[in-house]
Order: sequence, then structure tokens, then C-alpha cells
Amino acid sequence: MSEPPVPPRKRMVKPPSGGSDAGRTPPARLKTAKIRTPSSQAWLERQINDPFAAAARAHGYRSRAAFKLTEIDDRFHFLKPGARVVDLGLAPGGWTQVALERGVKHIVGVDLLPVDPLPPAYILQMDFTDPACGPLLIEALGGPPDVVLSDMAPNTVGHRQTDHLRIVGLIETAADFAVQVLKPGGAFVTKAFQGGETAAVIAVLKHHFAQVRNVKPKSSRSDSSELYFVATGFKGRG
Repeated sequence: MSEPPVPPRKRMVKPPSGGSDAGRTPPARLKTAKIRTPSSQAWLERQINDPFAAAARAHGYRSRAAFKLTEIDDRFHFLKPGARVVDLGLAPGGWTQVALERGVKHIVGVDLLPVDPLPPAYILQMDFTDPACGPLLIEALGGPPDVVLSDMAPNTVGHRQTDHLRIVGLIETAADFAVQVLKPGGAFVTKAFQGGETAAVIAVLKHHFAQVRNVKPKSSRSDSSELYFVATGFKGRG
């Protein structure tokens, strides 16, 4: 009676030698993702590993976007003690936090979303495109602003052309508001996007402001087309 064949031995594979992972910190991974879509999983992991998001949490900022305004103001110096500021699309409040941190005492903001209080800022939950919104903001501010900030972004519907038109429409609405309410010498900062049809907006800003610049803050993600128009030296409505 022949014996059964002996199964082949499994070769043990040793880990490669000569290298070390010392000093490397592998990116964090979320352990549970059963109820998340791949895109939301990727977004959450990016947030966890984002140094600006981590710095925002450490500093007590409500969002990493605070560093975008910090970098812009470090360059153009429009957030001054005593300035009156309007913050359009302020949720969750990072830009208002920076303005208050830099000595601004009179600031009003508006967003469709509810925002936790940031005293002494006056926060209005409302659609900025509602014609009644602008007058309410100026009344609450107690006079014309020195600075109008806009980090607004529209709710997207997934149709590229429609979403693009909404983005440009918000930029135009914010720019028109700034031109109507700013004090002479004032500043306007708005989110925009590379490749957007914003030539008409830029032309309007150049007509009314002494200087108009495109700025891509370091804290704005490199894979994002986001940038900011910074218009300073408001010349008036003429």
C-alpha cells in the first residue's frame, strides 16, 4: 500500500531587509466605513490627514478656511481694529473668528445654515439673494462697511453648466452688493474658481477699485480650482 503524497512545503517569505520606516507617519485610515460612500470616506480621510484642518482644530477655528483669510489679510491688511465688516456665507464661522481675532468689533454675517453664536458678531440665517437681506445686514451693522467678505458657494446639483452658472451668479451678486454699500477706500474679497466666466465681474471690480488681485492661498487645496478675488481701494459708485 503506497503512502499518500507529501504536500509541498510552503515557502516562508521574509520581509525585505535594509530599510526602515522609522520617522515615517503613515496616513490615518478610518476603521469603519460600512455606511459611507467611497467619496465621503476619501473626504473624511483627507480631513483627518490635512495639516490645515488639524491646525484649525488646535487653534479653535471652526474651519480650515480661517487660514485662507489669515493669509489674504496678512498680505493686504484690510481687517483693522474699528473696521465694519460684512461676512457673506459665514458658516461655520471661521472667517468671522479671524476678523474678531484681528480686532474687528462690528461684524455681521449671513448664511442659509444655522451658525453657533460668535459674540459680538450679529448672525443672520437667511438667503443672501433675498432682496431684503442686504438692508437688514447694513441696519444691523450700523452703517456702511469697510470690508465685504464672501466665501459663499452654491448648493450643487451635479450638472456642470448649471452649477457653474450658480457660482458665477453668486460672485456677481456679492460684487454688486459690495459696490452698493462699501465706504470709499474699502475692500472686497470673494471666492471664485479658475476657468470660470468671471471676466465681466473682474471688469466691474477694476472699474470701482484701485487694485484687483487673484490670490490662491497656500491653505486652499492644490487640487481645487478655488481662488479669491481681492479688490482694495474702493473708488465709489460712479
